[in-house]
Amino acid sequence: MQELHDAPLAPLTTFRLGGPADRLITATTDAEVISAVREADDSGTPLLLIGGGSNLVIGDKGFAGTALVIATKGFALDGTQLELAAGEVWTDAVARTVEAGLAGIECLAGIPGSAGATPIQNVGAYGQEVSSTITEVVAYDRVTHETVTVANADCVFSYRHSRFKADPRRYVVLRVRFELEDADGLSAPIKYAETARTLGVEPGDRVPLAAAREAVLKLRSGKGMVLDPEDHDTWSAGSFFTNPILTDEDFAVFHARVRERLGDGAVPPAYPAGEGRTKTSAAWLIDKAGFTKGYGTGPARISTKHTLALTNRGGATTEDLLALAREVVAGVRDAFGITLVNEPVTVGVSL
Repeated sequence: MQELHDAPLAPLTTFRLGGPADRLITATTDAEVISAVREADDSGTPLLLIGGGSNLVIGDKGFAGTALVIATKGFALDGTQLELAAGEVWTDAVARTVEAGLAGIECLAGIPGSAGATPIQNVGAYGQEVSSTITEVVAYDRVTHETVTVANADCVFSYRHSRFKADPRRYVVLRVRFELEDADGLSAPIKYAETARTLGVEPGDRVPLAAAREAVLKLRSGKGMVLDPEDHDTWSAGSFFTNPILTDEDFAVFHARVRERLGDGAVPPAYPAGEGRTKTSAAWLIDKAGFTKGYGTGPARISTKHTLALTNRGGATTEDLLALAREVVAGVRDAFGITLVNEPVTVGVSL
């Protein structure tokens, strides 16, 4: 278990932002993870868990406590059952399941970060969410001081949310188990219209697994959503804001605001999100509020490829990023009466 003091955290995040940690520990086994967590908890030391760093916004002052990098490894496939250690690189794991001919997470290709983060955020993209394939999550419970196995039904998954996100100081994810599908080398049914168009098929069709993965990687790359260390336009946390989910009443009020601002024929994106609820597009809201691709003149700007990605152009500070985020939130609220919610976890700062 490696230990450093006054250690830079910015290199451990995809934003390349944030100050140092008082203490930085890198754990490579579940036992080391649990030991580091117990030590911090027993001494009352603040603890920051870091996986792939793709969902973190760390303040410029850094973190006054122990930062724990979960770098555990483990990819175990038994038939259609997959178990991943929390520290496994998610994109690599997806690639290996595709190579093995198993469907279920192929449209989650290219998402940066670690496997252990996927159930926390209920990671999803292009018509798939991990909640549809996760069977169990093995975690250390910081309240009971036990390793627990949480069944899918008890994870309380919803859009970009779970019981782990709802109670972030309680659980430390150690392993994630999935049930995939052997469809003779074919993907799960393609649900997302944009993916279907790219593949030249209809929604509901299946395609070769490799084709589905490559199509998603192509779409993500075109939006700057595949991390490239040489391209500052990808120095981001991916989608910075979640798509708003509105009640029918709130959506009607929102629709009226849209017509008032954009004209009687304007129709905002609308997707069913459960009984009496509709999801709309954060990217659409940002764009229509006047924040177009490439917006900004400082070191933090909106991506030139996608309005949902806020980027570090190479010399930004966390405060630069937050200033841009606050400007976008205020602009969308003024234009449409909707308050966007940030998707990344903020450490020592807030919008």
